Amino acid sequence: MAKFTAMTEILNFIDGRFSAADSGLWLDNIDPSTGKVYSKIARSGASDADRAVKAAKAAFPAWSKLPASERFSHIMRLADGIRQKSEAFAKAESVDNGKPVSLARAVDIPRAVSNFEFYAAAAMHYASSSHYTEGVGINYTLRRPIGVAACISPWNLPLYLFSWKIAPALAAGNTVVAKPSEITPMTAYMLAETAREINFPKGVLNIIHGLGGEAGEPICTHPDVGAISFTGGTETGKRIISQAGMQFKKLSLELGGKNPNIIFADCDFDKMLSTTVRSSFANQGQICLCGSRILVEKSIYKRFREAFTAKVKELEVGNPASESTRMGAVVSEGHMKKILSYIDLAQQEGGRILCGGNRVKLEGELSGGYYVAPTVIEGLDQQCRTNQEEIFGPVVTLDTFETDEEAVAKANATPYGLASTIWTSDLNRAHRTAEAVHAGIVWVNCWLERDLRTPFGGVKNSGVGREGGFEAMNFFTEPKNVCIAYNQ
Repeated sequence: MAKFTAMTEILNFIDGRFSAADSGLWLDNIDPSTGKVYSKIARSGASDADRAVKAAKAAFPAWSKLPASERFSHIMRLADGIRQKSEAFAKAESVDNGKPVSLARAVDIPRAVSNFEFYAAAAMHYASSSHYTEGVGINYTLRRPIGVAACISPWNLPLYLFSWKIAPALAAGNTVVAKPSEITPMTAYMLAETAREINFPKGVLNIIHGLGGEAGEPICTHPDVGAISFTGGTETGKRIISQAGMQFKKLSLELGGKNPNIIFADCDFDKMLSTTVRSSFANQGQICLCGSRILVEKSIYKRFREAFTAKVKELEVGNPASESTRMGAVVSEGHMKKILSYIDLAQQEGGRILCGGNRVKLEGELSGGYYVAPTVIEGLDQQCRTNQEEIFGPVVTLDTFETDEEAVAKANATPYGLASTIWTSDLNRAHRTAEAVHAGIVWVNCWLERDLRTPFGGVKNSGVGREGGFEAMNFFTEPKNVCIAYNQ
């Protein structure tokens, strides 16, 4: 366990210095595995946001004019700083979020390091285009950083997604005001400590803490913020659009998902089964890319249901700090109650619980923790609320289809379109189905294989814009066309 106490203060990081919120107020930070307060968070407001934006604005001219090689060096030192303390970061992420420490160690922290390394290199390789125009001359495109960028990240993959936004913004030459989720702020605070330890340029990276309406909204609506990258709920995304969109800020919004997992009878059954268990319940189902609606070809449904349910029953919910745990706590009491309410709703809608469906009570100091058994439900149509609304927990539903067309129709039957998974050995069917599914990401015979060079994002209610690769660098810059006419 990381060594924190209820007196540990998670402070703002503004202009290279740590400070409490101007209000002097604090929020409790709760360990989901025990339900107990283990630190306190600065409860920031508009004045803190304003100070952070002013610091970022003042630092922008010097940072944006640095040679790409120097930005590369600064960002790489951040990556190295995290790597050197990777075990401390992993343990802190587990305590803060409730996820198994093995998951944080294997995925969250290494990916955060990779994000900084990837975009440090991207700063060196980012290029613009030029076009020869016959009879006129040459057109070329300048891509310049926007200025101050707001980066707001969610609680499910705290440092992983925090770095996914901050790294490209910095690499493109912007300065940043970032806000992590108030539910999981610890590794963002540790990142700020790392930035101070390596003497990262003051004002270039600023991190403030607090509630979305009190701290996040003043950042997003601040007149000196030119771009907003947000990952979180669809309703919050709509609010950001309604407010910041009116100020013509650039917006990149990665929002909710209700992802289909389409399983055809000709799949590699064993590989599909093991991956589907993981894609359903990794991080307690609290990954926006998890497949929460499993659609199975009718001819293999009974076989799948029996094998899948047996595998899920083997998943043991336990102490996130234990090396053997693969299913930890969900992130908060409120979120646990939401998940359990959807399980009740599913039963009211006619669903049958095949396994799980209950809160798990552990013993000793973990008795107050927020644990939910992995849950599998069948017997629901795709139009019910359980299949239409994002639950974001260890709950999946099973449904059948008989034709390729029916599979696609059911996959597309929600207002979301983030990710999807297709299992088949028929290459033509894989291409046809991948094209027909309305989603920003399609995995065929795999799940969560991410190449950092590829675009990431969704369609419909799952978001606006794309992250990843040079898509992110493009978002954090503005193109300017320059036309040079030759002397005739």
